[in-house]
Order: sequence, then structure tokens, then C-alpha cells
Amino acid sequence: MMYQEGMKKLDQQKKQFEKMTTEKVPGLIVSLGIPTIISMLVTSVYNMADTYFVSKLGTASSAAVGVVFSIMAIIQAVGFTLGMGSGSVISRLLGEQKNEEANRVASSGLFAALLFGVVLTVFGLVFLNPLMKLLGASESILPHARAYGKYILLGAPIMASSFVLNNVLRSQGKAKLAMIGLTTGGILNILLDPLFIFTFQWGTAGAAIATLASQCVSFLILLSMFLRKKSVVHLSVKNISAKSSVYFAIIKTGLPSFCRQGLASISTVALNHSAGFYGDYAIAGMSIVSKIFMMLFSVSLGIGQGYQPVAGYNYGAKKFDRVKHAIWFTFTVGLMLMTFFGVLMFFLAPQVMNWFIEDSQAAEFGTRALRWQCCSLPFITVGVMCNMTFQSIGKCWTATFLSSARQGYFFLPLIFLLPMFFGETGVQMTQACSDILTSLLCLPFGIRFMRFLSKEDASVPRQEELKLP
Repeated sequence: MMYQEGMKKLDQQKKQFEKMTTEKVPGLIVSLGIPTIISMLVTSVYNMADTYFVSKLGTASSAAVGVVFSIMAIIQAVGFTLGMGSGSVISRLLGEQKNEEANRVASSGLFAALLFGVVLTVFGLVFLNPLMKLLGASESILPHARAYGKYILLGAPIMASSFVLNNVLRSQGKAKLAMIGLTTGGILNILLDPLFIFTFQWGTAGAAIATLASQCVSFLILLSMFLRKKSVVHLSVKNISAKSSVYFAIIKTGLPSFCRQGLASISTVALNHSAGFYGDYAIAGMSIVSKIFMMLFSVSLGIGQGYQPVAGYNYGAKKFDRVKHAIWFTFTVGLMLMTFFGVLMFFLAPQVMNWFIEDSQAAEFGTRALRWQCCSLPFITVGVMCNMTFQSIGKCWTATFLSSARQGYFFLPLIFLLPMFFGETGVQMTQACSDILTSLLCLPFGIRFMRFLSKEDASVPRQEELKLP
């Protein structure tokens, strides 16, 4: 019986390897990218659903969601670090047909996510009040931020672990399975929001409870994919490594995601403080713009995350021509979509903002900011492609350097400098300026790597083979 099960597992792994390294690149990326885009859009939509329903409670409640979004960004930062770090390593290990090592990485990544989540929950709940104030909550926003934030903190272990399970599934080309888990939870969140907020009259806390419940459902569905052996990679307590080198490989590979998401959290705090100078309406307006922009940005990220396992598998298998083909195809599709959405949302900005909030000042403030960000949408494709390419092939330090640019090197100085010279407009234009500067920084790295792929002989690897204990 064990022999038959082992042979079945080997056959499954072989078929998946052949699929990822022989199928036509455009069709493969589309088949993996569409479920990922759907997953990310649903995630963005249910985040926006919180914003939409909470906005009906007032400007302070709406601003509170923006304040607590920084905590969610921290959870996402670690979840993506461990998830995308594990996923990128797993893709290359599967490309090298080192399946047992891939199992060890997946199990260790999940354990680390659970441990981090528990630590964050305990710390956050003990220091809830000072934490909310640190994140930018004014005295009028604080009660709503506390009510929303405590349930988000309770869900930290589940949320971080879901990111790992999702990325491990995607890393092996099982994007549809990952989509099922995320979209089910997202749709449930949208349905529960009005029920908990208005019917049960739980107010701002109701939105957070809906998010917590939906995250638990997503986690259970994702975990069931492994328990029912739908995955090429298998999770097991005995596969949790006690060796630091395994965790170092995961964290090092996922470091670009940590910098990207971690700096996003810091920049949100900085944005809240800068916008707060003009009043609660400015924080509320920028909070809504951030959610709308993330929905548009998620399309580009979804395409990129569908592309990543293709790049990782084929780079591990030394099929550099397929990696180059994947880059060009993904970049072209991403650029076209981002340009289309940028033009569309530029003209619809006032209607979209008025749909989310009734405060005319907040809507007007947000409209101008959204239009600035729409102007920069086509540029983000360069940054996304460079970050995801270098991360997927194991060029960790290059990817980390580039991923820190958007919300770090550029956004953080600009959010303080531009308002000094341009007032409100400086706050509204900061993200757009940061995105354009980031694309200019990334472009030479992307060109250099494409030249490397053109010259590289597939039979002579230039990168040291990934080594794990």
C-alpha cells in the first residue's frame, strides 16, 4: 500500500514537472495568472467592502479602517515573506526534482508563520491603545480603531499561515486550488459585513469579525488541499526543520516581500500622519484611495504571481529561453492592462470616491489623489516584473534592493518633503511620484538580466545550485 502511494506521488510530481517545463509559456502563464488575479481581486474587493460598509458609520470609522490597515500590512509582510520565500525556493527545488527538500521547506514555512502570528497577537493585544495611537489614530478615531484592530490581531496566526499555504500551492502550479480557498473566504466576508455591522449592530467591530471569520474559512479550505493530497508538496510535522539554514533560505528569498510589505505598513503610518495634518477627512480619503489603488495594483501582482512559478521552475531546470519568453509575455500583458485601468479610473475617479464615502471633503481630497495615482499605473509594471523575476530565480539581494524602492527610498522622503512645498497636493501626488521613480530605477536591472538570458548557455549554469540541508 505504501509502495503504491509512493509511486502515485512520484507520478504526480513528474506530470507537474513536465507541465511546467514543456507547455507553451503564454498558455501556462494565463492558466496560472487568471486564478491568481481572481484571488487577489476578491481579496481587494472584500478589503474594500469593509471600507464601504464602515464608511456608512461615519468619517471617523472609515479613517479607523485605514489606521488598522497598517497592522494588516505587517501581517501580510511576514505572511508574504514566509509564503513567497517558501514558494520561490519550492519552485526551484521542484524544477531540480528535489521533492523531499521541497516538503521540508513548506512544512517549516507554515510552522514559522503560525509562531509569528501568535507572538503578534499577544503583543498587539497587550499594547493595543499605544499601538493604535502610534499608527496614526486621533482621539476621535481611537475607539473605532481599537474595536476593529483587536479582532484583526486575533486573526494574525490564521492570516499569516493562509499566505504561506496559498503561496506553496501557487509555487507548484496549483493556482486554481489556491483561488478556491481565497475567493470562498473573500465572498463570505462580503456577505457577513452588512450582517454583522448593521443587522447585529456590532458597528466597526462587526467588519473586523467578518474578516476574521472569512480568514478562518480560507485557512481551513487551503489546509484541506494538502490533507486531501491535492498538492504535489506535502505538509507534515516531522518535516519541520530544526536547522536554521532552512529558515534562513526561506527568509532570505522572501526578504523582498518583507521589505515591500513592511515598508508599505510604515508608509501607511507616515501617510496617515501627513494627511492627518489636514483633518480626519484627509485620512479617510487617502484610506479609500489606497484600497482602490490596491485593487488595480492586484491585477498586476496577480499576473506576476502567475508568472513566478513558471520562471522558478524553468530557471531551476536551466531552460533560460522559456524564462525570457515568460518575462516578455507577462510584461506586455501587464503594461496593456495597467494602461487601460489607469485611463478608465482617471475619468471615473469622482464617481468612485462618492460611491465609497458621503463626506464631500473626503471624496474631493481622494479624487485628486486617485487621479495622480492613475497617471503612474503603467509604470508599476516595470517594478513588479523586476521584483518578481529576481525573487523567483533566487537573486535575493537584488530583489530586496529593488523592492525597497517604492515605499522606502522614494515614498518615505517624499511624503514629508512634497507637502512642505505643495501642501495637500504633495500628499496626493507622493505615491505616483514614487512609482515613476521606482520604474526608472528598476529598468537598467531588467535590461541587464534580459541580456544575460540571451547569452546564457542552458547547459552551463552561472548561479550556484540551491543548497538546503
